[in-house]
Amino acid sequence: MDTSLPCGTTSRSYKEDSAIIRTRNRHILFALFALLIIVGPFFLSSHMISLFTIIYIWIIAAHGLNILVGYCGQISLGHSAFMGIGAYTSATLGTNLGLPFWVSIPCAVLVAGFIGILFGLPSVRIKGFYLAMATLAAQFIMAFLFLHWESVTGGYAGMPAPEPELGGFMFDSELSYYYLVLFFAVLATFFAKNLARTKTGRAFVAIRDNDLAAEVMGMNLYAYKLLAFFIASCFAGLGGALWAHYAGHITPEEFTLNGSIWLLGMVIVGGLGRTMGAVFGVFAIKLLEEGTSYLSIELSQIWPTLGANFVSAIGVMGFAAALMLFLIFEPRGIEHSWGLLKKYYRNWPFSY
Repeated sequence: MDTSLPCGTTSRSYKEDSAIIRTRNRHILFALFALLIIVGPFFLSSHMISLFTIIYIWIIAAHGLNILVGYCGQISLGHSAFMGIGAYTSATLGTNLGLPFWVSIPCAVLVAGFIGILFGLPSVRIKGFYLAMATLAAQFIMAFLFLHWESVTGGYAGMPAPEPELGGFMFDSELSYYYLVLFFAVLATFFAKNLARTKTGRAFVAIRDNDLAAEVMGMNLYAYKLLAFFIASCFAGLGGALWAHYAGHITPEEFTLNGSIWLLGMVIVGGLGRTMGAVFGVFAIKLLEEGTSYLSIELSQIWPTLGANFVSAIGVMGFAAALMLFLIFEPRGIEHSWGLLKKYYRNWPFSY
């Protein structure tokens, strides 16, 4: 019995069996969800629109890290640095060279991807803890360049990034930029979901599960590992470029090791090796961050004696606690729990 379908439902062709949305009820739910994210911003405050815009940007970057870590099994602690590469590349091309947004974005994606290949070269010979140290070195190297290559990055002062424009229309409002980022987030999610269903995606999974067995089967580990780093860095570069144009001004402090740790925590909480895991993880952590931020403001007003350092650390402590609890009680992430819930519904009334 196919447990991915509701009880009593069968696929009648290969096309139906391979479709992502496979039943009438799912089409309806998907249409309602699409309507919600398209129409919903008209009923939200500017702050909430900004929050969801940032969430979509992080989802794009998280998809890349999930492909690298979750699907291919290659650890990375420098993903934030590749976001910075994309951000500075797009900002430089737009500000210094005057290139339009629709030219600077693909350039930023490709530059981040090719630099990702350079730092992915050690993955051919090392893995595990040693690969984590190699990618950590990439984080510190790029952070040093962001700070000290002042002729390009502006150093500590940072640099501006122009507002996107399309056919004379400026994406200069929260609502307009929300839809721009939403478009790229949907595109990134669609690509990540379908990549897992291709020959390349299955090769990534085989390498993750047992790279020696994958090599014996004839897979080129060298090419696939570098391809995973390239794709992951492209996603990060896209997310960083979108953030640069949204913020309007970028500084090196925005692309530090903390960002890489948060991204890794997001894909762990969401569920490694699952496309929706990146989405669930980003939503969970960013909403947790928003909640702890509100809580810290309330606590500082109720108990002023707590101290600014303790209040400002509540968000970090909340993230650490969430990550620890998920690693102990649900190491496969939110997506796994969601999958169990869906399986219960699909098999009803024979859920036992």
